[in-house]
Amino acid sequence: LWATHVAHTTPTENHLTDMVTIDGERTNVVGLDGVPIGPTYSGEFFLGADRNGRDVMVRLLYGGRNSLMIGVAAAVMTTLLSILLGVLAGYLRGPVDVAIRSLLDVMWSFPVIILGVALGVALALGGFKLGPITISGNSLLIPIFVIGLVYVPYMARPVRGQVLSLREKEFVEAARAQGASPARIMLTEIVPNLLSTILVFFTLLIANAVLLESALSFLGAGVRAPNPSWGTMIDEGIDRIATAPHLTVVPGIMLVMTVLSLNVFGDGVRDALDPRAKVRLEH
Repeated sequence: LWATHVAHTTPTENHLTDMVTIDGERTNVVGLDGVPIGPTYSGEFFLGADRNGRDVMVRLLYGGRNSLMIGVAAAVMTTLLSILLGVLAGYLRGPVDVAIRSLLDVMWSFPVIILGVALGVALALGGFKLGPITISGNSLLIPIFVIGLVYVPYMARPVRGQVLSLREKEFVEAARAQGASPARIMLTEIVPNLLSTILVFFTLLIANAVLLESALSFLGAGVRAPNPSWGTMIDEGIDRIATAPHLTVVPGIMLVMTVLSLNVFGDGVRDALDPRAKVRLEH
């Protein structure tokens, strides 16, 4: 998260220039194959550089920041959309419920990765316009939008189910009897009682979003060059895994550790709020 303060360079700067002297002496950087040479892995280039001469450690830091930022932002987007659709469908019922459930069922019918790749590629090809704002194809907003959208059915459906139960509670009936409008009831009576469920889903969703972002970036449908992410680093290093395995293994390890930590944290939040709850995000 503090990559700009820790890193000694940018994640796109090329360090291949003047790396090997005319007389062939080794430098303290890396060889052209991406393997560190000179005095071990220590020094300014702790993990060496990739085939484009970019510092792997710096890209690892910036890539982690991008992956986490996209994961959190996408989880926020999913949460807001899920609350909106789930509450409207569960409380208003009727045609509104049918329309929203039909939309969610269509999205649910596609695997997350397939829907994410399709949307990511379609939006990345030419970018898109959001009112007066034009978003380019390599903007980080595209994976945020794609991931935030594809996970909506997995959160909106349980939200709707809980709203169906809450709308029949006595405190909601009392609010109706006092003449409160549907909008007021949804905002002041329904949504506050969803917060524990929403918080659990949100924490677990961040881990899923980070993992999906890396998968999409690996497939070329997420974060695009020159922006780094753990998924793009794994993709860029996969063809050199025999000669420079650290280019793929290190970001892979960071991804696994991050997702595992977020899942453990989410499980802890779930158990703290409701030990009997069995909340899972299905793929």
